[in-house]
Amino acid sequence: MANPMSKGWKYLMASFDQKIDENADPKVQIQQAVEGAKKQHAEITQHASEIIGNQSRLEMQMNRLIESVQKYQEQTQRALELADAASAKGDSTAATEYNQAAEVVAAQLVAAEQELEGMKTQYQAATQAAEQAKQQQKESEARLREQLAQVDQLMAQADQAAMQESNAKVLDSMNELSPDDSTPTLDSVRAKIEKRYTDALGAQELMQGTGTVNIQDFSKADTELKASSRLAEIRADMAKKKELDAAPDADAEK
Repeated sequence: MANPMSKGWKYLMASFDQKIDENADPKVQIQQAVEGAKKQHAEITQHASEIIGNQSRLEMQMNRLIESVQKYQEQTQRALELADAASAKGDSTAATEYNQAAEVVAAQLVAAEQELEGMKTQYQAATQAAEQAKQQQKESEARLREQLAQVDQLMAQADQAAMQESNAKVLDSMNELSPDDSTPTLDSVRAKIEKRYTDALGAQELMQGTGTVNIQDFSKADTELKASSRLAEIRADMAKKKELDAAPDADAEK
């Protein structure tokens, strides 16, 4: 059951706030609305900068992963070449060591490739979010410009309203005056801006929450299997390259 004293206090405070709002200077309220709109635009701009910055950060991380993948692939191929050379010389010990090294680097290659795929998904989502953030910032700036352009007109209307109120007091007809509800206020416009802004933030959180890949969740057995598969692919490419290199020599002997 609601407390009567609590309900009465809330009603009293609401009535008090309404009286303050009714008696406030319209020019002061216009200035407050303008400052609020500027602050809102600054916040939207700041959030847009953070979203765009996150895209750039992911891009740098993705580029480093691409370099790592290329490095691991070159190291794996080099280890296999050395293993083949050692086998050709009859040095089985060295060949075994190089093959083991190739397996280790191939495992690192698979892990880097998997992480890169996850990073690409995140970067794609971040790119979409950055484009939306840029568009929202532009729209916010346009709305702010439009609001600022209305300030002089609202100030003039406030002066006219003050003159009308003064005349109404002289004529003792204050109670017959009613506010003009057809003219939109900056407060109502700001409420619309805040709703669109918070809706956009919610959509951004949903997009940032998708596509994350945790490399540590992959099992060691799966990595070793993929590393062996990657070694086989690299060996096949090397064998094919040797065949192509040997082909001109065979033709020359004929």
